[in-house]
Amino acid sequence: MSDLTVNNTLEAQALEWIATQQQIMQQDLWTLAEINSGSYNVEGVNKVADTLAAWSKKLDCELEFIGMPPQDVVDDLGQLNQKPLGRALRLFKRPQAPIQVFLCAHMDTVFPIDHPFQKITQLEDDVINGPGVADLKGGIVVMFKALEAFERSPLQDQLGWEILFNPDEEIGSPSSSKLFPEIAKRHHLGLIYEPSFADGNLAGARKGSGNFAVVTRGKAAHAGREHHLGRNAIRAMADFTRALDDLNGQQQGITINPGFVQGGGAVNIVPDTCTMRFNIRIEHSEQQAWCEDQIAAILADINATDGITIELHGGFGRQPKILSPANQELCKLVQSCGKSLGLSLEFLPTGGCCDGNNLAAAGLPNIDTLGVQGGKIHSADEYMHLSSLTTRSQLSALILLRLAQSKDLAWLQREGMEHQSC
Repeated sequence: MSDLTVNNTLEAQALEWIATQQQIMQQDLWTLAEINSGSYNVEGVNKVADTLAAWSKKLDCELEFIGMPPQDVVDDLGQLNQKPLGRALRLFKRPQAPIQVFLCAHMDTVFPIDHPFQKITQLEDDVINGPGVADLKGGIVVMFKALEAFERSPLQDQLGWEILFNPDEEIGSPSSSKLFPEIAKRHHLGLIYEPSFADGNLAGARKGSGNFAVVTRGKAAHAGREHHLGRNAIRAMADFTRALDDLNGQQQGITINPGFVQGGGAVNIVPDTCTMRFNIRIEHSEQQAWCEDQIAAILADINATDGITIELHGGFGRQPKILSPANQELCKLVQSCGKSLGLSLEFLPTGGCCDGNNLAAAGLPNIDTLGVQGGKIHSADEYMHLSSLTTRSQLSALILLRLAQSKDLAWLQREGMEHQSC
């Protein structure tokens, strides 16, 4: 511990204890990562939730399973369907303590049950490759161990906490995000366990995001005998896609990405249906209205075409995360804790989104990349550094301990915060 600069014996004891837990954390990570929990694998996501519920006994806390409503999804044929989602798991302890901290981590991954990437492989002594090891199952292990360390401290009565393990973050938190406004009212700050950047630094400001599906419908006809009677849905979608993509570059910070197109079939039939999905990223909330107005104008033009209809589904699920003064103070606290561990942490802007966007929109200052150090997430090359299980658990434990010891938390007194009974 000679390379660490800690405030007192309590901190030193917590950090030393975490350092003895590396092998246990690795075993826990293997357990979680080899449960397939693709967002739509309800059985797998629920198995992760059951595993975490069993682990929660070490924290001597209350727990609650929360059923999530299904997600509305436009399929490749342009039909609106509902896809079931797994349960969320809520853990909580000491809801009446003077300081209230919300912790969040998602249980789902981007790898469906039939994806070939299902097992962990050791790449180097300190590096493993595996599904969700960085995003975000390593972060779950980090969170649990930090809380275990905090619960061993006599400072525990000063701080209460609540965890949400949600089942749908990788698809934009379409159901669980509805829980965040009420959660935000109960807490002073949020800690989220997405992976850090590959270099170990943390995310600061984030762009907002919207996911959309658009369906064009025309009229089928024989391509040879009655081509003139048909109305080509693919052509209509091509017109829409070109007009949509032409919006890129018109407003600084806005990017629009048409990412999927499906339509037609046999080439001797005029196609009557085409589906396209696209994503929009924005830097500022007011840019949402500009995008919506532009898209509405394009839709009106397409709908004015004889025999063609076009319909839009989806919307902006995540607002941009702008670092408020309270959030900036929270960043300083995290940097101070990192410095005590020999970590020089910077907060860098990113175009990516996570539940940190949702919490910021609900008014809760938060740090959203407190998980493990790794990279190449959302690919079969996803990796993480095993040693970061210890260092990042120590970082979170220090954050909790220093919050519990702080004499000046005026920057955390959020207007309208409600201590609600859990």
